[in-house]
Amino acid sequence: MTFSALDSAITGPLFAADAMRAVFDDRARIAAMLRVEAALARAEAKSGLVDKALAPAIDRISPAAFDLAALGRETAVAGVPVIPFVRALQGKLPQKLRASVHFATTTQDIADTALVLQVAEAFDLIAVDLREVLGGLARLARRHRATPCVGRSYGQHAAPVTFGYVVATWLAGIGEAAAQLPALRQRVLALSLGGPVGTLTGLGGHADSVRAAMARDLGLAAPAASWHTLRGRMAEAGTWVAVLIGALAKMATDVARLAATEVGEVAEPHAPGRGGSSAMPHKRNPVAATVILAAHAAAAGYVVTLLNAMAAEYQRPAGLWHAEWHALPALFGLASGALRESRALAAGLVVDTARMKANLDITGGMPMAGGVAAALVPSLGRDKAHRLVAEAADAARDRAGSFAALVLAAAPGKSRPAVEAALSTAPAIDAAAAAVPPIVAEARAVRARLAPAKRKS
Repeated sequence: MTFSALDSAITGPLFAADAMRAVFDDRARIAAMLRVEAALARAEAKSGLVDKALAPAIDRISPAAFDLAALGRETAVAGVPVIPFVRALQGKLPQKLRASVHFATTTQDIADTALVLQVAEAFDLIAVDLREVLGGLARLARRHRATPCVGRSYGQHAAPVTFGYVVATWLAGIGEAAAQLPALRQRVLALSLGGPVGTLTGLGGHADSVRAAMARDLGLAAPAASWHTLRGRMAEAGTWVAVLIGALAKMATDVARLAATEVGEVAEPHAPGRGGSSAMPHKRNPVAATVILAAHAAAAGYVVTLLNAMAAEYQRPAGLWHAEWHALPALFGLASGALRESRALAAGLVVDTARMKANLDITGGMPMAGGVAAALVPSLGRDKAHRLVAEAADAARDRAGSFAALVLAAAPGKSRPAVEAALSTAPAIDAAAAAVPPIVAEARAVRARLAPAKRKS
């Protein structure tokens, strides 16, 4: 039985990328815990606290050597997976080394640090996807920098823009989230090593040296304070992932709306069988937008779980820390599916420039109403100018004629040259086109900073 659409053999491939699912699968968790225990053993051996043979012996053990079903049964009794894991690990080591395993640490140290190692891999996958999304959208924005289309406010025609500007807006939002990733890595990717209550009493005077050596070994930061009950790192990581999904969802929302039959300005890249309907053979549903928007709708609840976990009592909470295990991997899973679909949109979105031009012209110049009103102010005053334009717009909506013809007919003779100039879309198109290059340049700089960090594996 599966309790999550992300884990399901049926729906999992729809909502999460295989590479991300592999990062957080059970074998990957065991591999991460083995890395942590080996790094701890190496650091403690340097201080003469454990046998130098312990770390190499741990390194030789494969994650595949562990019985997942047995670990699951024992975790249900112990309350945390680290306890049966350590017991199983000891059983795979020479007798003389068993007592030294897990020396002076605690279950949460191993679980948290292992999770951080998985998060580090997850960040790397996200960085790769983000580079592709940013690059694809930058190319799309440049290609359509001067392609006229209508800007919409409250779902209604507002003023002319360009499709390149629309894409650049998506690019800017995603770029803003992406720009935070390098600094986020520095804050989140931190060693957890505190011992039973965070003081590392069992290491005596070696605590600082062991912490520093272990952190170097794993390529992690070494915070001075134990973060057993300081869950801001996990909350920040999850919140950032949700914000990133939200930025992708802005694009997905626009794509879904612009792909509607009545609008028809874009279409998702199509493949046989994609986006079909069991009842309506003609349908091409926007699958990419659907996956992204589903991720966005689901993400907020997981963020709340992580924020709730920050209210941890004393030196170790009951339940709140465990709740993170439901939330953080799921957020990364949702992000992976959303990013996969965003890559497809960035690389292959189908743009119908003729339909964009037709939609822009469909109201006969009404998107230029603001400029027309401004052109009439010198001769009519503000109130009369706005009233004349509003009445022309109402008449155009009642099919009495095109907005441009109606407003020109109603305008005072001396104002008509200015009104005719105001009805031109060129200034608005030029302004929208001019906004694209700076956004693209900024995104290019963000993209360059997203190379995955080099860490020991």
